[in-house]
Amino acid sequence: MWQFEHTITTKAKAETIWNLYSDISTWTEWDKGIASAWLEGSFVKGARGLLQPVGQDPLPFELTEVNPLQGFSDVTDIPNAGIQIHFTHVLMESAGEMQVTHRVTIRGINSEQLGPKFGAHMVKGIPSTMERLVALALDKERQNEA
Repeated sequence: MWQFEHTITTKAKAETIWNLYSDISTWTEWDKGIASAWLEGSFVKGARGLLQPVGQDPLPFELTEVNPLQGFSDVTDIPNAGIQIHFTHVLMESAGEMQVTHRVTIRGINSEQLGPKFGAHMVKGIPSTMERLVALALDKERQNEA
Protein backbone atom coordinates (compact mmCIF):
# COMPACT_ATOMS: atom_id res chain seq x y z
CA MET A 1 0.00 0.00 0.00
CA TRP A 2 1.13 3.55 -0.79
CA GLN A 3 -0.49 6.68 0.69
CA PHE A 4 -0.22 10.47 0.56
CA GLU A 5 -2.29 13.06 2.41
CA HIS A 6 -2.34 16.85 2.28
CA THR A 7 -4.42 19.32 4.33
CA ILE A 8 -4.98 23.04 3.85
CA THR A 9 -7.01 25.57 5.81
CA THR A 10 -9.35 28.10 4.23
CA LYS A 11 -12.06 30.62 5.00
CA ALA A 12 -14.22 29.09 2.25
CA LYS A 13 -17.46 27.54 3.46
CA ALA A 14 -18.13 23.81 3.42
CA GLU A 15 -21.22 24.39 1.26
CA THR A 16 -19.22 26.14 -1.45
CA ILE A 17 -16.48 23.51 -1.54
CA TRP A 18 -19.10 20.75 -1.44
CA ASN A 19 -20.85 22.29 -4.46
CA LEU A 20 -17.56 22.11 -6.38
CA TYR A 21 -16.98 18.51 -5.33
CA SER A 22 -20.50 17.33 -6.13
CA ASP A 23 -20.72 19.14 -9.49
CA ILE A 24 -18.35 16.95 -11.43
CA SER A 25 -18.40 19.41 -14.36
CA THR A 26 -16.24 21.75 -12.21
CA TRP A 27 -13.50 19.20 -11.57
CA THR A 28 -11.50 20.28 -14.63
CA GLU A 29 -11.56 23.88 -13.33
CA TRP A 30 -9.75 23.10 -10.09
CA ASP A 31 -7.84 19.93 -11.03
CA LYS A 32 -5.61 20.66 -14.03
CA GLY A 33 -4.62 16.97 -14.16
CA ILE A 34 -8.12 16.09 -15.36
CA ALA A 35 -8.98 16.52 -19.05
CA SER A 36 -12.60 15.45 -18.57
CA ALA A 37 -14.89 13.89 -16.00
CA TRP A 38 -18.33 12.35 -16.36
CA LEU A 39 -20.71 10.82 -13.82
CA GLU A 40 -23.69 8.61 -14.57
CA GLY A 41 -26.55 9.98 -12.50
CA SER A 42 -26.39 11.86 -9.23
CA PHE A 43 -23.42 12.36 -6.92
CA VAL A 44 -24.32 9.48 -4.57
CA LYS A 45 -22.60 6.39 -3.21
CA GLY A 46 -22.38 3.75 -5.93
CA ALA A 47 -22.50 6.20 -8.83
CA ARG A 48 -20.02 5.40 -11.57
CA GLY A 49 -18.24 7.62 -14.01
CA LEU A 50 -15.24 8.15 -16.23
CA LEU A 51 -12.26 10.30 -15.43
CA GLN A 52 -9.73 11.15 -18.10
CA PRO A 53 -6.35 12.27 -16.81
CA VAL A 54 -4.53 14.67 -19.14
CA GLY A 55 -2.69 12.69 -21.81
CA GLN A 56 -4.18 9.34 -20.78
CA ASP A 57 -7.12 7.12 -21.61
CA PRO A 58 -10.33 7.52 -19.58
CA LEU A 59 -10.53 5.48 -16.38
CA PRO A 60 -13.73 4.22 -14.75
CA PHE A 61 -14.33 5.21 -11.14
CA GLU A 62 -16.99 4.66 -8.50
CA LEU A 63 -18.11 6.85 -5.61
CA THR A 64 -17.65 4.66 -2.54
CA GLU A 65 -18.72 7.16 0.11
CA VAL A 66 -20.67 10.42 -0.11
CA ASN A 67 -21.34 12.52 2.98
CA PRO A 68 -22.72 15.94 1.97
CA LEU A 69 -20.77 18.87 3.42
CA GLN A 70 -18.28 16.43 4.99
CA GLY A 71 -16.55 14.66 2.12
CA PHE A 72 -16.51 11.83 -0.36
CA SER A 73 -14.38 8.93 -1.53
CA ASP A 74 -13.94 7.22 -4.85
CA VAL A 75 -11.98 4.33 -6.25
CA THR A 76 -10.43 3.75 -9.65
CA ASP A 77 -9.55 0.15 -10.43
CA ILE A 78 -6.68 -0.37 -12.87
CA PRO A 79 -6.75 -4.17 -13.26
CA ASN A 80 -4.04 -4.33 -15.93
CA ALA A 81 -1.66 -2.67 -13.47
CA GLY A 82 -2.86 -4.65 -10.46
CA ILE A 83 -3.74 -1.54 -8.44
CA GLN A 84 -6.72 0.42 -7.16
CA ILE A 85 -6.44 4.15 -6.52
CA HIS A 86 -8.60 5.37 -3.63
CA PHE A 87 -9.22 9.11 -3.23
CA THR A 88 -10.71 10.57 -0.06
CA HIS A 89 -11.76 14.23 0.29
CA VAL A 90 -12.61 15.48 3.79
CA LEU A 91 -14.08 18.79 4.98
CA MET A 92 -13.80 19.57 8.68
CA GLU A 93 -14.50 22.85 10.45
CA SER A 94 -11.94 23.84 13.07
CA ALA A 95 -11.68 27.15 14.94
CA GLY A 96 -13.96 28.92 12.46
CA GLU A 97 -11.99 27.78 9.42
CA MET A 98 -12.39 24.86 7.05
CA GLN A 99 -9.76 22.16 6.91
CA VAL A 100 -9.69 20.46 3.53
CA THR A 101 -7.88 17.13 3.32
CA HIS A 102 -7.21 15.07 0.21
CA ARG A 103 -5.80 11.57 0.66
CA VAL A 104 -4.78 9.10 -2.02
CA THR A 105 -4.14 5.46 -1.25
CA ILE A 106 -2.89 2.95 -3.79
CA ARG A 107 -3.69 -0.67 -3.01
CA GLY A 108 -3.42 -3.95 -4.85
CA ILE A 109 -0.94 -6.68 -5.68
CA ASN A 110 1.42 -4.23 -7.42
CA SER A 111 0.93 -1.28 -5.05
CA GLU A 112 4.39 -1.54 -3.48
CA GLN A 113 6.03 -1.50 -6.90
CA LEU A 114 3.74 0.93 -8.77
CA GLY A 115 2.48 3.09 -5.90
CA PRO A 116 5.56 5.32 -5.69
CA LYS A 117 5.64 5.71 -9.51
CA PHE A 118 1.93 6.62 -9.82
CA GLY A 119 2.04 8.54 -6.55
CA ALA A 120 4.99 10.81 -7.41
CA HIS A 121 2.83 12.72 -9.89
CA MET A 122 0.04 13.01 -7.33
CA VAL A 123 2.37 14.25 -4.59
CA LYS A 124 3.35 17.12 -6.89
CA GLY A 125 -0.18 17.87 -8.10
CA ILE A 126 -2.45 17.50 -5.06
CA PRO A 127 -1.31 20.59 -3.11
CA SER A 128 -1.76 22.94 -6.09
CA THR A 129 -5.07 21.27 -7.00
CA MET A 130 -6.33 21.94 -3.48
CA GLU A 131 -5.17 25.57 -3.65
CA ARG A 132 -7.14 26.01 -6.89
CA LEU A 133 -10.19 24.35 -5.30
CA VAL A 134 -10.30 26.74 -2.33
CA ALA A 135 -9.45 29.76 -4.50
CA LEU A 136 -12.36 28.91 -6.80
CA ALA A 137 -14.64 28.47 -3.76
CA LEU A 138 -13.63 31.86 -2.36
CA ASP A 139 -14.16 33.49 -5.78
CA LYS A 140 -17.67 32.01 -5.97
CA GLU A 141 -18.44 33.29 -2.47
CA ARG A 142 -17.24 36.80 -3.38
CA GLN A 143 -19.39 36.73 -6.54
CA ASN A 144 -22.43 35.72 -4.51
CA GLU A 145 -21.87 38.60 -2.08
CA ALA A 146 -21.67 41.18 -4.88
